[in-house]
Amino acid sequence: MKTRFLFLVLFIASYSFSQSVNDYKAVIIPMKFDFLKEENQYRLQTLTKFNLEKAGFQAFYVNEAVATQFPDRCSLLYVDVKKDKGFLVTKLYITFKDCYGVIIFQSAIGKSREKEYGASYYEALNEAFKSVFELNYTYSEKTNSGTKPAVISESIPAATPAADAILTVSPATSEKDLSESKVAENKESHLLYAQPTSYGYQLIDSEPKVVMKVYKTSNTSSFMATKGSLQGVLVAKDNQWFFEYYQNDKLVSEKVNVKF
Repeated sequence: MKTRFLFLVLFIASYSFSQSVNDYKAVIIPMKFDFLKEENQYRLQTLTKFNLEKAGFQAFYVNEAVATQFPDRCSLLYVDVKKDKGFLVTKLYITFKDCYGVIIFQSAIGKSREKEYGASYYEALNEAFKSVFELNYTYSEKTNSGTKPAVISESIPAATPAADAILTVSPATSEKDLSESKVAENKESHLLYAQPTSYGYQLIDSEPKVVMKVYKTSNTSSFMATKGSLQGVLVAKDNQWFFEYYQNDKLVSEKVNVKF
């Protein structure tokens, strides 16, 4: 009995080490990590997807419809972010598992000593992703279906409307449609995300980089705001946000595309 158990352990270990992230077509991202209370809390799912795509992967949220594009679920990796214990330090690491729950790759631990949860998770996760970037991922078109070790896996739930839109251009796409798509893509690239802080929010872009800091007031439609050396207010008008400030004694109003 002990011999059979040892053989099974060695078989699973040898299988996992023989696999590479390059053997998989895309990565599936859960909508909530275990150490968080809400879906996409602190926008960590958004950051994970951004960094995966930056590393060269095709990345999809678990609630996106990908069955037609990837009918073989074993051609996909399943990413997760785990929190390690630490005193006065946030520690996060990333795991990539196959469809049978076998770990194909585990990142180095990213650390942060930031006091605010949002800022510390962002810094630690970006730090952990450095070892993912070092993989230099390139899909090898190796087939991963077939006989696999009997390890319990996590299944993909039925598809619901996608969290992010995927732009596809068919041969019949007109120049007008393509132009409109580029405009929409450009607008999306300038979208800022509001990350909660103790004083209000910090607005970050897709890098992610802090573009603006906004401070709470008694009016939920108005914030004191700073953008670099500029100081002003962020106000809501007609369901849109504007950063208003004085420059050379003239009032300047800039539209801000922000998602709270």
